[in-house]
Formats: sequence, C-alpha cells, structure tokens
Amino acid sequence: MAFIDITVIPVRTADKAAYLEHSTLTTALFKAHGAVSVTETWGADVPEGKLTDFRRAVALQEGETVAVGWITWPDRATRDAGWEALMQDERMADVAPPFDGKRMIYGGFDLLSEV
Repeated sequence: MAFIDITVIPVRTADKAAYLEHSTLTTALFKAHGAVSVTETWGADVPEGKLTDFRRAVALQEGETVAVGWITWPDRATRDAGWEALMQDERMADVAPPFDGKRMIYGGFDLLSEV
C-alpha cells in the first residue's frame, strides 16, 4: 500500500522561486531513494476558517504563502528506508530550506483511496 508524507509550510511569498528550486533539488534526492513522485503546491485560495485553517496551522505571517507538498512512496518500508538513507546522504547537507522549518507541519499517511 502506498505511503505519503505531507508537509504544510509557511514560505515568504518573495521566496517562491527559491522554494521551487529547493523542491527541484530535494525531489531528485527523494526519487533517488525510492519515492514514486513529489508534488508541490502554492496557496492560491487559502481562506481563513472560523476555528482553524492552513494559515493558523503554520502561524502564517504577513508576506508569506502556505505551500503544501507530498511525497508518494510505494510503501511504508520504502519510505522509512528512504528517509534513513536521505539523512545520511551528503547531498542533503548542501540543501538549505528557504522557509522556517519550526513552523512546518508534517506527517506520514497510509493511502486509503485514490481514484
């Protein structure tokens, strides 16, 4: 069963190109370590909710945009091995994220349905 890592990240709007460049570099690494695909999205219609929303989830600040991404792995075992290998891959040390990682939220999810 496929396994998916999902991130929700606050990114300075002015750093959109840097974020895409960062994604391009890391996508190659994720795929080299077993990921099937990497998807990045840029908030275009992210409304404020009444109780919670994407903005509050990452403590979005003025001049920032919410980016959501996901990495699809063939299964949990490949994902776990891939992340372990990534953390030891020297190329990861050269990749500086253009966002505040302290406000990023993330998690791994079993795929229930895909149509």
